[in-house]
Amino acid sequence: MDGIDAVAATFADGSVELLRNHHHPWPSRLRERLREVAAQVPLSAGELAELDSAAGEVLAEAALVVLDGLEGEIQAIGSHGQTLAHRPSGRPPSTLQIGNPAIIAERTGITTVADFRRRDLAAGGQGAPLVPAFHEALFRKADRHRVVLNIGGIANVTCLPSNPNESVTGFDTGPGNCLMDAWIRQQTGQAMDENGHFAAKGKVSPALLERLLADDYFRQPPPKSTGTDHFSLDWLNARLPAEPIAAADVQATLLELTARSIAATIDNRTEQVLVCGGGVHNPVLMRRLDELLPCPVVSTAVEGLAPDWVEAAAFAWLARQALAGQAGNLPAVTGAAGPRILGAIYPA
Repeated sequence: MDGIDAVAATFADGSVELLRNHHHPWPSRLRERLREVAAQVPLSAGELAELDSAAGEVLAEAALVVLDGLEGEIQAIGSHGQTLAHRPSGRPPSTLQIGNPAIIAERTGITTVADFRRRDLAAGGQGAPLVPAFHEALFRKADRHRVVLNIGGIANVTCLPSNPNESVTGFDTGPGNCLMDAWIRQQTGQAMDENGHFAAKGKVSPALLERLLADDYFRQPPPKSTGTDHFSLDWLNARLPAEPIAAADVQATLLELTARSIAATIDNRTEQVLVCGGGVHNPVLMRRLDELLPCPVVSTAVEGLAPDWVEAAAFAWLARQALAGQAGNLPAVTGAAGPRILGAIYPA
């Protein structure tokens, strides 16, 4: 929830070209409100509706910055929205992304595609992760077995076999940056552990790490997905030992949790791991992954797409899929009953 990543992109022949990119911070009060709601602070239906509209206005602002000078060239906007809840194992399963797409379409005058997750969920899938279809289109190669690792708030992997007859798989591995961000924000007020400096000051607590890794999610077989409403500060606080532990040691343990839970999902066939998302900028985390994995760990930049913009480009691609009447999910990844066209279309 640090901000909105927006790109203008074109797609052709299995490649992507970024015309423009922009990081648009949430206004501070709105960001805090989003965090409160994601942490299950109660709110009324009216307050949720107002939050949805407020988020829609800021998403439209982000789009307008990217659109400046490209008027008339953009066919559609794909907007993921801000996730407040993701509970695919609930009864009934549910997911919620806010950021009123009607406002985006109205402010920009461009057809907007949004609400990508719920159709897959309705078809019996997890509703996430949705980026593996884009990863397959862009990064799958016949000469090597690859894994694409996205380290956002939650981390997810896409396994891209070199064998064309083998299905692409993917799932959420667990926490990416979310717990590290939440802990340092609580302890120091910083938005993130810049360059992993705080974690580097601490030592991993084996007892705490064992307690964190005991969570049932890590033992669930795919397809599976999770969210920050599960891996939250409350989740962490409930597992901290009664005896005080140094804040830097907790940070180091949370970084190890992210690295270990990711590494446990990557099999020995993997010849290269392509990393995207904010976690790529944490050198301590990247170094730990390099130590744990038996293959090269590199940024998606080696394939011509900067790691900060892969997710935004993926939802532009999913909007393109929807307008073309083509599926955006991979049933082998999400567990859905079959391929589905994802997203609701809000005409210009």
